[in-house]
Amino acid sequence: MRYVINSGDIANWQLTEEDIINATVSVNSSINSTVPVNYGVGGFFPFGFEGTLAGAATCFYAFVGFDCIATTGEEVQNPQRSIPIGIVASLLICFVVYFGVSAALTLMMPYYQLSVQSPLPVAFTHVGWDPAKYVVAVGSQCALSTSLLGMMFPMPRVLFAMARDGLLFKPLSNISSRQSPVIATLTSGVAAAIMALVFDLKALVDMMSIGTLFAYTLVAICILILRYQADPNEMNYKQKWNLLRPPSSPTSTSSSVVSYLTICTIALAVVLSVILTKGIQSVGEWWMILIITVALLCLLITVIIIWRQPQSGVKAAFMVPLLPVLPVVSTFVNVYLMVQLGADTWIRYAVWMAIGLLIYFGYGVWHSVQKKREEAPPRLIETAL
Repeated sequence: MRYVINSGDIANWQLTEEDIINATVSVNSSINSTVPVNYGVGGFFPFGFEGTLAGAATCFYAFVGFDCIATTGEEVQNPQRSIPIGIVASLLICFVVYFGVSAALTLMMPYYQLSVQSPLPVAFTHVGWDPAKYVVAVGSQCALSTSLLGMMFPMPRVLFAMARDGLLFKPLSNISSRQSPVIATLTSGVAAAIMALVFDLKALVDMMSIGTLFAYTLVAICILILRYQADPNEMNYKQKWNLLRPPSSPTSTSSSVVSYLTICTIALAVVLSVILTKGIQSVGEWWMILIITVALLCLLITVIIIWRQPQSGVKAAFMVPLLPVLPVVSTFVNVYLMVQLGADTWIRYAVWMAIGLLIYFGYGVWHSVQKKREEAPPRLIETAL
């Protein structure tokens, strides 16, 4: 039997809404579907910018593997140089791969005919190359195994590091004779197995996406707070804060101002994200325009005030540029993507966060190594150093 592979058709990116209606009306009538299906309006962005961001929130799990690079920072010779290069390189590779696969799929067959559960096998069958779907099936199994190992690799190290700092139960910091966190590895494996048994794949993907986005939001917030943090050795607590004439170096007052403004930034990002997501149908109304304008104006003023504050003089091998604009934009994008996820994902994530907070306030906050350092007399600290 001879198989012929058809080339991609650029016309699949130029479909009109009328073409989609004519092509799908017979399919819907044949299956007697009573649930309306939204196939978009055609073109290169059939579901618009809003639909693209909603898909990005779900597909964000494709970029979570590079956290393995950050969690292995203690195991490399030059982490200040290797970690940034590794993260940027892995992000570019993920983008190119997913962009290429998405482009190939939509060129092989119209997007509204793609299978939601298994798009690659259906696309290869559509172009007349049936044997390829078996190769895809094998590749999918390899990809799932790789993803599982990729997630299982950093998790034990995170649990080990937190247990070593006293934030989690001490047995999780035990290591074997080969310097491997055995208890943390077994615990994370059992937890992952239970989660895979209880929840379906989409729920797990959404949970991983919202957790990763929340973690990246915290990173952006911490950058703002730490870069404007005052030196604790400087006695400048009584210095007055002045917006027009800020001090030349960070003070406790300017650091507190940045912390409060960061909270305002988070609140404004949440408000804008919810308005742009839930009230998208009313964006043309005058009152909606007024709300968005006021929120954007407040966000701009907040960013300007933070920008006017002096930054810390502590230098590092890699420092985030374009402060405070870049962390604020990162926070807004992450929050907006989180809002795109469904209510069931938020409920599951709230339960998961409640368990984590219960462990922290019930155990971690009382056994924290940092807390013990702060409570220890100065002589003991000097002796320990």
